[in-house]
Amino acid sequence: MSAGEKLRQLLTSPEIIVIPGVYDCLGAKLAEQSGFEVAATSGFGIAASTLGVPDYGLVTATEMLYSAGRIAQSINIPLIADLDTGYGNVLNVIRTVKDAVQLGLAGVLLEDQEWPKKCGHFEGKRVIPLAEHAGKIRAAVAARGDSNLVIIARTDARASLGLEEAIARGRAYIAAGADILFVEAPQSVEELKAIATAFPDTPLVANIVEGGKTPQLSTAELQHLGFKIVFFPLTSLLAVTQVMTACFRHLKAQGTTANFPDLVNFQDFQELIGVPQYLQIEQQFAAEKNTPFSENK
Repeated sequence: MSAGEKLRQLLTSPEIIVIPGVYDCLGAKLAEQSGFEVAATSGFGIAASTLGVPDYGLVTATEMLYSAGRIAQSINIPLIADLDTGYGNVLNVIRTVKDAVQLGLAGVLLEDQEWPKKCGHFEGKRVIPLAEHAGKIRAAVAARGDSNLVIIARTDARASLGLEEAIARGRAYIAAGADILFVEAPQSVEELKAIATAFPDTPLVANIVEGGKTPQLSTAELQHLGFKIVFFPLTSLLAVTQVMTACFRHLKAQGTTANFPDLVNFQDFQELIGVPQYLQIEQQFAAEKNTPFSENK
């Protein structure tokens, strides 16, 4: 079963799908180990971790796909990739989606911002015309072929054009063939309810950014409203930043990490990244190399 088929199967289950955002292979492995059934790349996290810059459209298509492909290969659960705007017009979207299929991604997220885009919870976002993004969604649907890649259409229109326009765009993007709708940054529980009411038969995404514009409801509350997926795109990035900052400050002040409480045991970390399995493989082939060659008689 392909990654896309696995994701589609999960979408048929009655429960809401909680999806943590990851920005590297280690985070993805931790998400899988923790029991999550799907992970998603965070464009914000990849920009911050690989370039040390904000989510302002500074990561190229090549860089984003390279990161997503490596993450997908490191885990056995489906991965959804944040692929921004598709990195250009319909021709660029076609190439981006074909690359996503080759990398074994389960789903892709394509948004209707102007390029360069910004984080969905930043100020100053601008969107392209509705018809232009609907065309990009149709191009993505054509480019995926029979791969079962799941296409998530995101609109950022709420910020600059209002909720009614965001809902109108959502209808157009679903009509264009998107499998899932993501209305970014609704600003109240009432707006979340309005989105769910407008799309009773469409799988919907809620995006919970700690400190962002969307109310931080529980997953149970979001499921009750009618949402099918909830992303937590920045949770791991914010948590790691907090712990790493504390660790470095402790090391600077104390000159040692001997009594720092929040370090993973080194042996446990080796288990996580598969050191015992790699050692076994290494020993197996080293033994085979030393086995005398038997000629056929």
